[in-house]
Amino acid sequence: MTSPPLNAEDERVLAALALAMVDKPRATLQELAQAIGVSKATLYRFSRTREELVDRLMAHGAQLMNRALAEAELDKAPAAEGLRRFIEGQLRHSELAAFMIYYWKPDTLQNARAAATWTVYFEVLDAFFLRGQREGVFRIEIAAAVLSESLISLLTGLMDAERRGRIARASLPGMIEALFLAGAQSPSGR
Repeated sequence: MTSPPLNAEDERVLAALALAMVDKPRATLQELAQAIGVSKATLYRFSRTREELVDRLMAHGAQLMNRALAEAELDKAPAAEGLRRFIEGQLRHSELAAFMIYYWKPDTLQNARAAATWTVYFEVLDAFFLRGQREGVFRIEIAAAVLSESLISLLTGLMDAERRGRIARASLPGMIEALFLAGAQSPSGR
C-alpha cells in the first residue's frame, strides 16, 4: 500500500526533517521542529514519536527512490542514457538518501514490506545491467548484482561526501557516471 501523494510543503518538511535528524541525531521532536522552522504541532502531523518519524522517513525515502527508478525507464532507455537518468533521479532526493544511509540497520530487510520494496528495486537495477551487458555496454565478467551494488555504494558514498562539503553538488552526477563507467564499461563500449 502506498501513501497518498504529498504536497510540496510536506515534501519540503520531510526533506528538512531527514537532514535535521542526520545533523542532530539526538535531538528531541521539539528540537527537530525548531531546527527546521515548524511548530511541534506541525511535526506531530507527520508522527508523534521519534520511532514513527524514522519509520515514516524511511518509507518516504524508499518511495522517492523507487519513483526515481521508475522515471529513469531503465527497461526502455539506451544503457548510457538510463544510467545517467538513474543517477540524476537518485540525487534529486539526497536529503532522504542521507537519512536512509545514516539510519539504515542490517535488520531493516527483516521487515517484509521493506524487504519487498528493496528486492524489487534491485531486481530492476540488475535487469538493467544484464541488458546493458548483452548490448556490450557493461563488462560481462562482473555480475549484474555486483554492478548494482557498486553503483549504489558509489552513489551513497559520494552523496554523503557532498553533504559533508567535500564534493561540489554540481559536479556530482557526471563524477558518479564517469567513476562508475571507468570500472564497469566494456572495452568495446568505450
